[in-house]
Amino acid sequence: MELSAIRDKIPSKLYEAVSVAGVKELRPAQEKAINAGLLEGKNLLVCTPTASGKTLVAELAACSAILSGRGRAVYIVPLKALASEKYKSFKARYGTLFKVALSIGDLDSSDSYLSDYDLVVCTAEKLDSLMRHGAAWLRSVKVVVVDEIHLLNEPKRGPVLEVLITLLRQLLSGVQVIGLSATIGNAEELAGWLGANLVVDDWRPVKLHHGIYYDGRIDFRK
Repeated sequence: MELSAIRDKIPSKLYEAVSVAGVKELRPAQEKAINAGLLEGKNLLVCTPTASGKTLVAELAACSAILSGRGRAVYIVPLKALASEKYKSFKARYGTLFKVALSIGDLDSSDSYLSDYDLVVCTAEKLDSLMRHGAAWLRSVKVVVVDEIHLLNEPKRGPVLEVLITLLRQLLSGVQVIGLSATIGNAEELAGWLGANLVVDDWRPVKLHHGIYYDGRIDFRK
């Protein structure tokens, strides 16, 4: 699918920003996500390989909500380092269109300044803290992206993330939840819990070859 095929479905400023970034053709996972209702506010669980284009799927949903005036977006990641990486990327691409914030610091602060921002990148633990501190701006969030959502199965982070998603869906009427992961063993079950359409694809930009290394030699599976 050519990017031009969705030109009339997304805000013009978003189309221009994505085009300037060099995107001319959508990858298979991105096309499937659009066909599954991405731009109509449907919840999605996107399970595709690394570098298959999952982040742009999230960007299309989040930025469309912001630039159309529907509301804010929150992008949840598991690690502070990843949060910083995503923040820099989003700010570089969209910083002239809306305000992007990074919130990964003090877990005992309401960070009231975030009410002035449109896209907030944070960890699950930080967002949990913001909710417990009654951050009023959260009620205007229309898109929640959960990167590495398979960590729901992780003993330490999983329970926090599960409760967080549950509370967000109860608190925010009509919120769109986008879950992203390259490794989910029970994708259908998780999609059912999220009330999400499942997007699965195995395309990757670089083909993987399986082999066994022994004594300085690799025997590849045919």
